[in-house]
This record gives sequence, structure tokens and C-alpha cells, in this order.
Amino acid sequence: MTLQIHQFPCLSDNYGFLIHDPASGETACIDTPDADAYLREAKSKGWTITQIWNTHWHPDHAGGNEAIKAATGCKVIAPTTDAPKIAAVDRTVSQGDTVTLGSFTADVIDVGGHTLGHCAYHLPQAATAFVGDALFPLGCGRMFEGTPDQFWASLERLKALPPETTLYSAHEYTQSNARFAIFADPDNAALHAYVEGVDTARAQGHWTVPTTLGAELAANPFLRADTPDMATRWGGSSPVETFAALRLAKDTFR
Repeated sequence: MTLQIHQFPCLSDNYGFLIHDPASGETACIDTPDADAYLREAKSKGWTITQIWNTHWHPDHAGGNEAIKAATGCKVIAPTTDAPKIAAVDRTVSQGDTVTLGSFTADVIDVGGHTLGHCAYHLPQAATAFVGDALFPLGCGRMFEGTPDQFWASLERLKALPPETTLYSAHEYTQSNARFAIFADPDNAALHAYVEGVDTARAQGHWTVPTTLGAELAANPFLRADTPDMATRWGGSSPVETFAALRLAKDTFR
């Protein structure tokens, strides 16, 4: 049986995700930026929400927890470190834990850096990972709470997944990320081809999420912080230092 994934836009630039196991009838929300949108989309699919899997505490990811739980009685799963800032949590999870949706099991991956406790959910059976704001097509999350060492370690955990893994990120930021990526890594042919595809997709009104890990390994400058090319261009005696230089440059890039 195949995991069903329903993606839909909400708020100004978020994506919502509902994942459904047809065999058990279970449905999980991946984050809850907009409770009304999630309840409406679930109803339109004929799915009953049974779980919420939060990636981190920010309101555009966990703000709908209470309303969805009140409407459905679902269970809320959230990262341990961020959980004190998240409403209605029933279970906390950390690196190495697993969560289940019917016959599907998701590995919890520590991807802290954007927030201290940010986690991702990797479903190997579906070759899919939900990465929240840790990683975006051609970018990564702003480092609000973590350190470069922490965030780079998080990205290394994602880099270690199979390259065919489909990555679902929480925002449509790709064209903005692409402008910085070209500035950061101008000689990367794979990046230029990727950006051309992104511009075509957006001109036609298509989404650029999801992406694949393989595509990001070739083109995303933040995942390439451990390459000689990026070290030469951005400095640093280690991938962490190169990543830190890239992240700082992105924070001020216009």
C-alpha cells in the first residue's frame, strides 16, 4: 500500500501536508500552520486526522494544534526540546525515536539549528522526508536559535539519507533562494540548470516543493559547504566554518 501525500498552500507562503495510510485509515498533519485549511483539506479528501507531527515550535508550524485537536481528538507529537513552546503535546520525540502511521514508520531526525529542537520525519518505506524549515530547495532555514556546528551536523544527517529521498519543505522560497545560490556558487552548472527549471515552473504557476536530496546535493550551496569549491570561495578551514560564512552572507543578501 502506498503512502498518500496531500500538499496544499496556506498562509502567505506555507505548504500544508496531510499524509494518509489507506490500510489503517490514519491521517497525520505535518505541522499545523492553518487549522481551518487542514480541517477543510482533510474533509475534502474524506480523511480523518488522527495525528499531528510537529517539526518545530514556530506559530506557522504549530499554531493550529489546539483547534485541530479539539475538532478531531488527534494525538500531537512534537520535538522534545521545542515542546514547552508547543500547544497540546501528547508525546515528545528526539533523534533516534520513531513514530508510526498505520503500517508506515518514520524515523525522527534531529535537525536543530533553525530552532534548537527542530526535527524531521523520514519515512524510508515511502522514500520521503518532511524537513520543515531545516532545508529548502536551494537553501536552508535561518539560524534563529542554534549554532553553525549544530546546524551543519543537522544538514549532515539529511545528507546521509538516500539521494532519491523526496524532501518536503514548508515554504515556497525557491526563487529567492536561487538568487543567493547563484551568487554563492556561480560556476555550478547543475545549479544553473536547476534554477532554469525553477523559473519555468514558477512562470507556469507550479510549486517547486518537493525536491529530491540528489538535486540538492548537486546544487544547494549550503549542502556543498564541505566541497573544495565552496571552501575556496567562502573560506573556512572546516565545513562548519564555510557553512557559517554562507549562512551569514545569506542573512544579509539582498
